[in-house]
This record gives sequence, structure tokens and C-alpha cells, in this order.
Amino acid sequence: MKIVTAIDSFKGSLSSMEAGTAAKEGILLADPEAEVVVKPLADGGEGTTDALIEGMNGQRIDLTVTGPMRKPQSCYYGYLADSNTAIIEMASAAGITLVSREERNPMLATTYGVGEMILHAIGKGCRNFIIGIGGSLTNDCGIGMLKALGFEFWDENGMDAGEGGQALAKVASIRTENKNPLLEGCHFQIACDVTNPLCGENGATYIYGPQKGVTDEMKEGLDKDMAHFAAVVSSSLKCDYINYPGAGAAGGLGFAFLSFLNAQLSPGIDLILDAVGLEEELKDADIVITGEGRLDHQTAMGKAPVGVAKLAHKYHAKVIAIAGSVTKEARACNAAGIDAFFPVVRGITTLEEAMDPDTAKENIRQTIEQVVRLI
Repeated sequence: MKIVTAIDSFKGSLSSMEAGTAAKEGILLADPEAEVVVKPLADGGEGTTDALIEGMNGQRIDLTVTGPMRKPQSCYYGYLADSNTAIIEMASAAGITLVSREERNPMLATTYGVGEMILHAIGKGCRNFIIGIGGSLTNDCGIGMLKALGFEFWDENGMDAGEGGQALAKVASIRTENKNPLLEGCHFQIACDVTNPLCGENGATYIYGPQKGVTDEMKEGLDKDMAHFAAVVSSSLKCDYINYPGAGAAGGLGFAFLSFLNAQLSPGIDLILDAVGLEEELKDADIVITGEGRLDHQTAMGKAPVGVAKLAHKYHAKVIAIAGSVTKEARACNAAGIDAFFPVVRGITTLEEAMDPDTAKENIRQTIEQVVRLI
């Protein structure tokens, strides 16, 4: 019997690989002859870099970049030497959690540090990029990132237009001849789970701007400034992504990747499942074990375990999910492709006790052992 585990992290308790390894130990307690494959799982958001570093024998690369409010910011990315791939979370350089609510200023916040991360990875030989763009503080259409990569944005007087949301209205022309020449050989895959266009009432500024400091008084003007910038980009680069699904992600960073770097935007779970090569292992799998810290109605709406389930059913494998906690609404996960799910907490306990890593591993081991014995 072949069993594949692909379990998302139990946030605050176990990493994806720790959870998967505990499940493997439970499987082998029940069936020492089973073939077990452990794969990392993430959805392109927070924790993706760590999951792929651990699960794909990657290397953590630490560096200091320009933070969203132009202060030095420590961050890191994952380096997969075998495929010359960099795994980057833009939020580590320009994320909303890096700045207090009082400091947030959408007119000044920049993605420059994201560009510095990309440049650093290019310098290490990376030509393939998987970049998660959730959790941003910025609303700059990616101008900061692009400037770091060598693109130039000039105002009507031939001067640098600056950075942040305040620069968008000033841009009159774009120069590309000084961009890093190695960008031509780079392939960018962007984990993007939103479909918002760049502008309008469903665009970046109106939908996501308020949490970044955009006031009601700013919305209309900043949205018009984004549209102006998009028009200059369309005229200069002969492309038009203003209404492309996901262009409004991360304050227009999706638009920047599409327009300037010929990137592909994909749902995060699809991108990660492809990156870890899960499908190949599922072709002859009998059972797939997935899960996450909490199973609820949101899981059924497309989170990582359901992504695994859809792929597993393509090859007629049964899908079992585990979780630290399970809500009544989690029954929707059955309709979404998870054949059965089980909470792993085995008795009355405090949250702190349940999330203790050693306790969580033992709970997973014991639960999975019993499930596999039944199988």
C-alpha cells in the first residue's frame, strides 16, 4: 500500500514536514510494509518559504533590504539549488505586519525591498522564482520593486517620479534600457489567490487600501492615479493588464509582475503542488493524508487540503484529513473531496497543551495509526 502525506502546517505548533513525518510514523506503526512519501504543503501565503525549504532540501538565505517605510528590514528567502529557484514571500520585505498601524502611509510605502530580494537571488544564480504576494502594506503598483530592478519612472520634467502611491500620478514616461539584463532569462510564477482588477470599486485601492492606511478621502484620487500609471505603462510597453484578474493583488504588485516581468499568476495551492511534484507521487497512491491546524468551512472553499484532495481524486486515491480542531461546518470538506476527516486531540486539554509540538506529534501518530489499522 502506498500512502502519500501532504499536510499543511499546524500554525504555532508544527511545520508541514513535522506534521507529515509524525503521520508517517503512525502509518508505519500500523503497517510496517507500507510505502510512505512525505511532501511539504503550503498555499503560497505565510509559511510557504519555510515549508519548501524544509521539504525540498532548500537553503535559507538571510539578508537586509529596504523595508516598506524605507527602514532596514531583515528578511529571508528560500534557495533551491537543484532548480535554481528562489521562494520569496513579498510580505517579508513589504508586509503589513512590519509596520504599526500608526506608521502606515500608502503614499510612501514601497516595494523596493522586494526588488532587492529578487536581485539578490539573481546574483546567486536563481532564474526561476515562486513569489507569494499576500499580506502587503503597499499600494504602489510595484514601482518600488521595479526601480530596484533597474526600471526608471520619470515625471514630465525628466526627473525621478519617486516611490509609493504618491509617485503614480507623476509618472509621465518609463525607461527600460537600464533594467537588470539577467531578468530576460528569469521565469516568475506568482502565487495569487485574489482576482481583483487594478482599478475601480473592486480594485486594489478600494478593497485592500483601507487596511493599509487609505482613508475614504484618498480612495478616489489614488485609484485615478493607479489608472493613470496603468495608461502610461500600456502606452510605453504595449500591454494592457489593468483589468486582468489579480492585477490588483498586493496594491498593484500583480499588475507590475504581469506588465514588466511577463509573470504568470496562479492560485497559490496549484503553484505549490506543482513545485513539490505531488501529482507524480499520486499517480500510484492508494491513500492520501492531508490536513491543517483547523478544518472549517473556509477549508472547503479552496484551502490547501482541498487542493490536495482534488488532485488525489484525479488518480482515484482516497483522501483522509486530520486537524487539531474541527468545526461543525467542516462537513463541507466531504463535498469538496475529502473522504473523511479526524480531529487529533485525544482528550480534554488546554489550547497551550494541545499545541505543544511533542503533544501534537504524538496525537497525530496515534490518530493516524488507528485510521490505517482500520484501512
